[in-house]
Amino acid sequence: MMRKILLNILPKVLINLYKKNKKRLRLKQRGSLLNNKQIVTETDIINVFHKTGIIQGDTVMLHSSLSKIGYVENGADTLINAIIKIISDEGTLMMPAFPAVGFNYDYLKANPVFDIKNTPSKMGAVTELFRKRKGVLRSLHPTDSVSAFGKNAAYLVKDHFNQLTPYNVYSPFYKLCELKGKILMIGVDLNSLTNLHTLEDAVENFKFPVYHDVIFTAALIDETKKKLSMKTKVHDPAYSKRRKCNALMPYFETAGFLKHFKLGSADCMIIQADSMHKWMLENYRTKGITMYTPNGN
Repeated sequence: MMRKILLNILPKVLINLYKKNKKRLRLKQRGSLLNNKQIVTETDIINVFHKTGIIQGDTVMLHSSLSKIGYVENGADTLINAIIKIISDEGTLMMPAFPAVGFNYDYLKANPVFDIKNTPSKMGAVTELFRKRKGVLRSLHPTDSVSAFGKNAAYLVKDHFNQLTPYNVYSPFYKLCELKGKILMIGVDLNSLTNLHTLEDAVENFKFPVYHDVIFTAALIDETKKKLSMKTKVHDPAYSKRRKCNALMPYFETAGFLKHFKLGSADCMIIQADSMHKWMLENYRTKGITMYTPNGN
């Protein structure tokens, strides 16, 4: 989320220089790993994920930074294939497929058209490769779209259209909790944990006005190329800047539903989505804990 803020306030010339330098360093690091035969294979990934408790039939939400792992043989496909092999045909893999980096308020002000088949995911290379895979379904939502593949994919994405807020009980994020799914965080921290927002939509009269007063009418194109529109709220940038997501980590660790592990060079986490949601509800009601007030009240 800090990355989103910086992308909105820094001049484009500085952002482009940062991206070029980051890419150069990443390629240099990958070359060094390859030369030293430090290669992460599909078998390596499967072995690590088995140890974390991912099993056949699981529903898994993946948030990832592939470059943090190191040199992955055959790239993003290897990571995706490894998860699908473990969860099997009985499981479901899902990823965010958001069309914008930055604040959704600024994004929708430009009046974009969200084309479910052609609008790319801006949530990283893994999410875009996954989105374009045969058999992957995508939720029809202009800002917080989700891609899914597997047994429960249709159920997860089917009701996202026409919801005024993107994380309510009809959303893929809440349904992940219903299915007692698992959230994999590969090389990213809690700032990437979209399911934190399910608390805001689950509580009537949430104590902070996290959604902007403006309600947008967004344009969309569905799978049949039909033009549609829907009303949606977006998070208020002023409140987005106040998030302290990583301050919640000690609580989640103590509660036992967040576990750490390593994959290649990446620091990773696995989170039980349902347990996290229930913990957030309980601790919001009793202590006032949120990502905006991690110390309560």
